[in-house]
Amino acid sequence: MNTPSFNIAAVERDTGLSKDVLRMWERRYGFPVPDRDSNGERCYPAEQVERLRLIKRLMDQGHRPGKLIATPAEELTALAPRRSARREPEPTAEAGELAELLALIKQHDAGAYQQAMQQRLARQGLQRFVQDTVAPLTRRVGEYWEDGNFEVFEEHLFTELTKRLLRQAIAALPGGQRGPRVLLTSVPEEQHVLGLLMVEALLALEGAECIPLGTQMPLLEIARAASAHRADIVALSFSVAFPVRQIPALLTQLRQIMPTETGLWVGGGGTARLTGQPGMTLLPTLDAALQALAAWRETQA
Repeated sequence: MNTPSFNIAAVERDTGLSKDVLRMWERRYGFPVPDRDSNGERCYPAEQVERLRLIKRLMDQGHRPGKLIATPAEELTALAPRRSARREPEPTAEAGELAELLALIKQHDAGAYQQAMQQRLARQGLQRFVQDTVAPLTRRVGEYWEDGNFEVFEEHLFTELTKRLLRQAIAALPGGQRGPRVLLTSVPEEQHVLGLLMVEALLALEGAECIPLGTQMPLLEIARAASAHRADIVALSFSVAFPVRQIPALLTQLRQIMPTETGLWVGGGGTARLTGQPGMTLLPTLDAALQALAAWRETQA
């Protein structure tokens, strides 16, 4: 029977570990141990890819890679259990409704989830829907994945269905009339898009002109896009999975190459431990994005 294997680009996408890191670990630690395909390219067995994913998750929790690689598989699994007991939901009606939505994802009932979310959108309106439904759901999905209650494909199902709904809601809004012109994107290695969509929905609802560029834009391209679109603001999102230590240097570099008149807004769960830097505005919450919008408009009045 053929054993599934993956090329290095697929492993990079699946694990979040760069090709350079994979090659360096191979030289330094003797793991991973890829095979070679008919063209001499590295190909990684599925069990090694699964171990690499586990190591990356533990690294994000603060463990050192060298020690993790030397740790037996059983001990690694014990460090990051994926099958712990389900958390008890908070004893509130709202928490119960959110749990019901996640149960639909767990049951793989995409149609029922979409219908329930559309009903909540109609009942709450877009702003409350983003702040009171999508944001807490997104946090809880991350927690469920960490404690073993969600599989990766279930997390992806939630993300894709929720992205679709937010984009439909944004497309139905009238065009921006009051400014500012906001370019929304993320840096390389940051694949999470829900944070950007939530901010885009709130800003567009307030009449801002939003220019979505998707995720993983090279810094130079972000700067070029800001100039080409004459953006008033570039808004970046960092998820909790993004290495916090890398963010300040990325922001400093981007600030240096961006037009001086363009503001830089930075938000998402990955920025919780950041301190402010000259030339940028931290958005620790969705409310902070609305406050920043109001402050920008005051400066233009």
